[in-house]
Parts: sequence; C-alpha cells; structure tokens
Amino acid sequence: MFAVREWFRFLKTREGPISRAQPEFTLTAVLLGLAIGCLICFTNLSLGLQSGWISMMSIQSALIGFLISRMLPTPLTPQEIIVVQTTAVATGTMPLAAGFVGILPALTLLNEDRDGSPPIRLTWLAAVGWSCSVAFFGVFLSPPIRKQVIIEEQLPFPSGTATAHLISVLHQLPPPDTTVRRRNGYRQIDQEEEDTRTEAATTDVVVEGDANDATERDVIEHEGWHDLIWSFAGSGALTLSAYFFPVLFTIPLFGSYLAKEWLWFFTPSLSYIGQGIIMGFPTTLSMNLGMFAGWAILSPFSKLSGWAPGPVGDMSSGARGWILWVSLGILCADSLVSLLPVAFEYIAEALQPWRQGYSVTSTNAFDSSKHPHETETEDRLVPTQWVVVGLLLSVVVGTVLVWIVFGDEGIKPWATLLGFILGGMLSIIGVRALGETDLNPVSGLGKISQLFFAWIQPGNIVANIIAGGVAEAGAQQAGDLMQDLKTGHLCRASPRAQFYGQLIGSSVSIIVTTTANTLYNRAYAIPGPSFPAPTAYVWLSLARLLRGGQLPENSASFMAAFSLLFALLSALKTYSAKRSSWVAAWIPSGVAFAIGFLNTPSFSIARLIGGVAEYVYRTRFAKSGGDIRLIVIASGFVLGEGVVSIVSLVLRTVGVGVVSCFGCGHGLCGGCPSTL
Repeated sequence: MFAVREWFRFLKTREGPISRAQPEFTLTAVLLGLAIGCLICFTNLSLGLQSGWISMMSIQSALIGFLISRMLPTPLTPQEIIVVQTTAVATGTMPLAAGFVGILPALTLLNEDRDGSPPIRLTWLAAVGWSCSVAFFGVFLSPPIRKQVIIEEQLPFPSGTATAHLISVLHQLPPPDTTVRRRNGYRQIDQEEEDTRTEAATTDVVVEGDANDATERDVIEHEGWHDLIWSFAGSGALTLSAYFFPVLFTIPLFGSYLAKEWLWFFTPSLSYIGQGIIMGFPTTLSMNLGMFAGWAILSPFSKLSGWAPGPVGDMSSGARGWILWVSLGILCADSLVSLLPVAFEYIAEALQPWRQGYSVTSTNAFDSSKHPHETETEDRLVPTQWVVVGLLLSVVVGTVLVWIVFGDEGIKPWATLLGFILGGMLSIIGVRALGETDLNPVSGLGKISQLFFAWIQPGNIVANIIAGGVAEAGAQQAGDLMQDLKTGHLCRASPRAQFYGQLIGSSVSIIVTTTANTLYNRAYAIPGPSFPAPTAYVWLSLARLLRGGQLPENSASFMAAFSLLFALLSALKTYSAKRSSWVAAWIPSGVAFAIGFLNTPSFSIARLIGGVAEYVYRTRFAKSGGDIRLIVIASGFVLGEGVVSIVSLVLRTVGVGVVSCFGCGHGLCGGCPSTL
C-alpha cells in the first residue's frame, strides 16, 4: 500500500527539480504508451512467430508518441515522451521475454515417445500464470543494474543514446551529454582540454548542427504524419490483399520448381522491408549471406548427399532440420565468444581490490573523484526497499506460478528458483554486452542456461526448456529496459517515472500477449506454414541433444567447422569494435548469419531490400533529414502489417477464407486448402 500511495503522490505533485517544470508521469503519457505498445506487441508476436526476430521499437515509439502529441491541446514534454517510449517497449517486447515466440511453441512440439512428455499446450489462464511468473523479475532487476552500467560505468547503449538525441532534436533541446569514460581504470575523458584546442572549429560545427537539427525537426513535424499514414496504409493494404490472394506473399520468383521443392520464393512484405531498414544494411547483409550459405549450398548438398532424405522443409528428416544444427552451432559460438571479453573485464574489475590489497589510497581505481555521482535526487529514484521486496516477491511468486502451471513432473520448484538466480547473473553479462555493442545476446545466454540445467536436472526436456526460458526472460527484459533508462538518463527523465511505466506496460502486456497468442493458435497451426516459429525448433533441438539425442548424419562436422569460423570472426569483430575500427561493421554478425539459416529465403530477401534502402538514404540523404524520414516510413511499414494482421486473424477466426488460390500450385500459400 505504501508503494501505491507513493505512486499517486508522485503523479500528483511531480516532485523533483526538473519535474516541477516539466510533467513526466502523466495519465496521457501512460495511455499513449500502452496504445503504441499494444500495436507493437501484436506486431512482434506475428513477426516473431514468422522469423524469430522482434524489434524493441524504442525510437519508433518515441517518434509516434511525438507525432500524436502534436495533435493534443498540450503537447507532451520530452520527459513524458520518454515515459511513452518506456511503457510502449515494456508492453511490446513481452512476446519474446515470456517465450511466446520460442519456448511455448517448443513445448507443443514434444513427443512422448521421444521426449518423455506429451505436447504441452497452455490454456489462456495457464499462459497468464506463466507470463506473470517472468514479467516482473527484469523490471525490479533494472534499477540496481542501471546504477552500475549507466551511472558508474557510463556504457554508451547506442540505441538508447540515439533515441535521446532524437527526442532532443524534436523538442529543440541542447544535445545530451554523451561523454563516455574509458572503462579501463574509469579514466575520465578531459573535455576541457579538447574544448580549448577546438574552440573555433566547435563554433562552426554547432551552427551546422543546429541547422541539421532544425531540418530534421521540420521533416518530422510537417511531413512525419503524411509519411507515417501512407506507409501504414500501403503496408496494411498489401497485407489484407495477401490474405485474400495468398500468392501475393508466396511469389515463385525463381520458378515453381525451386519454390515447391527447395522453398525458394519471395514475400514482398513491406513489414519485412521496414524491419530491414530498422536493422540496417550490415545486419541484413549478414542475414542474407547466411541464407545463401544455408539454402543455396548446404541444403541441396545435404539433400543430394542423402544425409537429409526427407522433404526439404521437414524439420526432422529434411534439409531444413539438417542446417538447423549448423545454425545452432553458429549461434552458440558467436554469442559465447562475444561475451568473453565482457565477462573477463567484469571479473577483473571485481577482483581489483583483492589484487591491490584493499589499498584504496594507493590507487586511483576507486577514487571517489573518478566516479560520477548520481544526478537524480532520492525522490526521483526507485527506493532500494522497493527493489529488494520486488525482487523477492517476483522470484517467490514466479516460482510458485511455474510450479502451478507445469507441476512437479514439468519442473521442480528448486530448479525454477535456480533459473531466476542464473537469470540475474546472466542479465548483468547481457546488459553489459548490450551497452557496448547494442546487441543483447539472449540466444547465447539461453543456451548457457540449457547447458546448466541439462547438468543439474538431466533427462528432463520440459525442465530444460522452462528453466532456460526463465533465465533468458530476465536477461532479455533487463536489457530492453536498460536502453530506455539510458535515454531517460541523458534527457533527465525521472527513473521512478520510467519504473512505473515499465510495471504498467509489463502488467498490461500479460493480458494482451496471452490473448493475442490464444487467438493466433486458434486461427493457425503454430508452428505451421504461416507461422513456422523457427526458434522453437532451436530450443527443442538443443534440449533433445542434451538429453542424449543424436545429430543428423554428418551434421556434426559442419556444425564444428562453422562454429570455429564464427568464433574467430566474433573475436575479430569484438577486437575491431573495441578499437572503433570501421572493419567491425562489415564483419558478418554470427547471430544474423544464423537467422538466415533458420528462415526460408523469403524472409531474408525482403529484409535485404530494406537494408539497401537504409544504406542509400543514410549515405546520401542523412544531412537533409532523410535518415529520420526513413525511420518514420519504416515504422509505418512494420506497424501497418502488424495492425492488419489482427484483422486477418479475426477474419480467419469467423471463417472468412481466401478469395482465390490462383498461382498457389507450389502448395506454399498460407490459407489455401493445399497447405492446411
């Protein structure tokens, strides 16, 4: 009750040196954040079940919130926009954090003879219970991690910093102070000396920067709504047309034979193109390199060699199931190697006092003058008491709820408890990696948790998947929310206001995500042609392997070779990034490369179109506001398909079918009788 009273006192008085002048946690901001977050939630659930890839959409949430606020009698303040963004992200990322795109579909694929457990399909109420068990642990974990990685270490968090710059531009504020200390010994960068050397040049840069900022702001205010509406409408119209004429999303661009036998077709989804714009050219290029290696080389090679004799798309005996193992090796190798420098540095810093004999006076490593102090007052921070009580309650209640939903045969309570503890430790590693590289390696962290639980509870596939999901959820959620907290820190938003937004967004998303998942499962076969849920097979395949299963014929050697290759590439990429070398951006991302294996070529090709568009705009039009404008258009593309997919879902639920299956002779069109 104290927390509730404090919440409403904060909402009423808006205490704090900044919030007295600028409203922050307001009803308008929360409702707008929830509305945007619900759209993102449906979009992410659909895209996640299709490709295994979702987007935080933090920049997009801030942009849309700003555009809508221009229509209100009193436009929202920058701090309110940050609350909008924070609430939207907490609402929209639940499909991945709670495992609706991977863990839960994997449980439906269980086979009693092979796995020792029948398929597990949760009811709506059981799915709500599962979501509640993992929805709040990462939220309460965020405040103490924020103090370490944002306040003490000042990690850059590129996406959060970019969002802060955007909000500053839109609201005509001075650019946020993004000075980052060198982490080695926490040496402060000497800005005064730099300013003295470049005083004259700085004046010219500021003038040019102000002109560019004004251009970007004009683009958003005068053309933003127009761009968002036409991109949203175009994407939605194409999506609805593809529902009635499914061949529009399964075009046999390379011929009917390749489409039918080898799954080479093209899906001209504007949402995929928008995702490619958001992901960027280097990432989409890595994804398409993986797609080509997997589907143009390894897939036919394994099929023609007799190692994968089944249909190409079969995940058990076909080439798609064979290359899945190569993908899994790449995912594990890339994620683990990229985490090693962060883990080693973290351990080295933790052991530094012991190596120096606790002599604080003899070293500058822990000199208080070298550490920046918290810029917020106590009344704007999340009280430690709330964090401790919230963490304990989320762990205890979460453990009980998992036990109620899955029972003793599914997972023992002590194993779930260990999952939360492991999730807390992995969250620190994942957040630090995210802060430095803008990539939260939750896929690799999830595999670490599966390896751990295969050791402590061998032979139990259900426990392996569930406990791994509990650990992954904390790391995923803490990382996503940390980007928002970085934005808030740079724009001087109240951490407590963001904390409230995170709690509300996560709470509402439990119902929204569970309901959306139930509707999708009633209308479609998941995994199935329309929603293959590729990450579900990754979770299940590793769990089966750890239980004592065997790899497909000759897949182990290819898995080892690609794992070694991408371990070396990941090490080189990490080394180059540490030295701010341009080479790092063009070394293929192992995670993106592996995603190219998991999905059929249609998912990757459309994203490459978006990546190319992003590259052209960024290199030719960024100085005239084209970069910001492209983000608005990409947001409309993604949200348009996500919203209209709700309409398609309703149509299928009430029995409205396709108008024509013309051109669907290859049997790949979702909704046509030949594919049902």
